[in-house]
Amino acid sequence: MSQTPGTTDLTLAQDVVAGMRDIPDFPIHGVVFKDFTPILLDHELRDRIVADTVARQRGRVDVVAGIEARGFIIGAVIAHELGVGFVPVRKEGKLPSAVHSVSYALEYGTATLEIHQDAVSNGERVLVVDDVLATGGTLAATCELVESCGASVAAIELVLEIGALQGRAKLAGYEVHSVVTI
Repeated sequence: MSQTPGTTDLTLAQDVVAGMRDIPDFPIHGVVFKDFTPILLDHELRDRIVADTVARQRGRVDVVAGIEARGFIIGAVIAHELGVGFVPVRKEGKLPSAVHSVSYALEYGTATLEIHQDAVSNGERVLVVDDVLATGGTLAATCELVESCGASVAAIELVLEIGALQGRAKLAGYEVHSVVTI
């Protein structure tokens, strides 16, 4: 199947679903964790995911923000291919300089994310990247952090979206793209 910028190849979506694995009861009982790490071992599949995003976002962004930890991996590769900088969005207490912080609810608790205050500049267009969209709290917090620096969120790119958790609702007003929704 051919691929056009702005769409995702159906075969790519099928391959992503086949490449991920479910980890029951992680990080707590009752949660089925969607593990993205097997995709990282498959360089051809990983490269296809990156190429899919790059085709859609080339020329539209100034920097990529990757969310700890799996968003770092795919986000850094996407930033490299786009020829733009990369910014880590980290868990609380991990960044060494002055930060903006946002606390938010997870499906199984609470968390705090941080970004360096000087990570992005006023007017920069930021592509936010992560592996999975579940309830949307982490991505909504990341968008808030990017905007607290004066930048704008150009788009959000994900590998997998768990549609039943309705996380996209927390991202109203943002362009959100996932390779596959289950």
